[in-house]
Amino acid sequence: MNPFVLAGIGGATVAASLWWVLAPRLARPSLAELLADPPPAPTGLVPAPAGIGALGVPVLAALGLPGARTRHRLRMCDRTTPDYLAQKATMAMLALAGPVVLGPVLALIGIPLTLPLLGWLLFALVLWTAPDTELHRHARQRSEQMRHAITTVCDLVVISLAGGAGVTGALTDATHASDSWAMRRLRAELTAAAIRHDPPWTALDQLGDRYDVPAAAELAASLRLAGTDGARVRTSLSAKAASLRTHHLAELEADAHAATERMSLPVAVLFGGFLLLIGYPAVSLIMTTL
Repeated sequence: MNPFVLAGIGGATVAASLWWVLAPRLARPSLAELLADPPPAPTGLVPAPAGIGALGVPVLAALGLPGARTRHRLRMCDRTTPDYLAQKATMAMLALAGPVVLGPVLALIGIPLTLPLLGWLLFALVLWTAPDTELHRHARQRSEQMRHAITTVCDLVVISLAGGAGVTGALTDATHASDSWAMRRLRAELTAAAIRHDPPWTALDQLGDRYDVPAAAELAASLRLAGTDGARVRTSLSAKAASLRTHHLAELEADAHAATERMSLPVAVLFGGFLLLIGYPAVSLIMTTL
């Protein structure tokens, strides 16, 4: 077979594999999915994952995957452990299929296998860590959204308490001020707590533990004092709300500065390429005339 045809087949295989891996990460949710209520917590039997990755789930589970931190992030993202392990197994199978598909092609073309082997190792490492990177990014995003919602709720609870509302009513009214994902989760947890006849601050404690938001536990402690001991905590809640706002704005400003610093690297690389493009003819002329 013509080597160029084999090279074309290998390139098409690599391109299709990359598209299959990156397409779910680049896909954006629809407006209906963003406005939909959060999925309920899984109860009973969890359906087994489908696809070729399901074959590797028992093997990865026997190796002790995932760890405690990864399990916590899965709970934050409302994902199940079998789905995560199936994704990891799929990435591992795809990484192992690379040498099998491209090895004979490169051998027929005559390309030495040293450089492609290093590239395959890097490709396999990227594929293996891709599910963890995506999970970490999604969990961090959910934690930030929940923290922002708790800050907003704290402000609104102070306003409702100043208007003479009770603790439960102020907290319930505050969670209806927005229809974001975090607010819908807050409303769902408060409704579940009311059905179980639990005080509302227990729901805040659970949300703080689940999404790594210490502000939720602090707000729950203040509301517990107001609800059980009858303490007047409006002043302390006002101070706490101002502190949470200041802290949140400081983190947003730090993220903006970090994004600006990251943009300096592409600009420097572009400037270096521009200098190389301009200076190469002159340097080449000087070197050839010596």
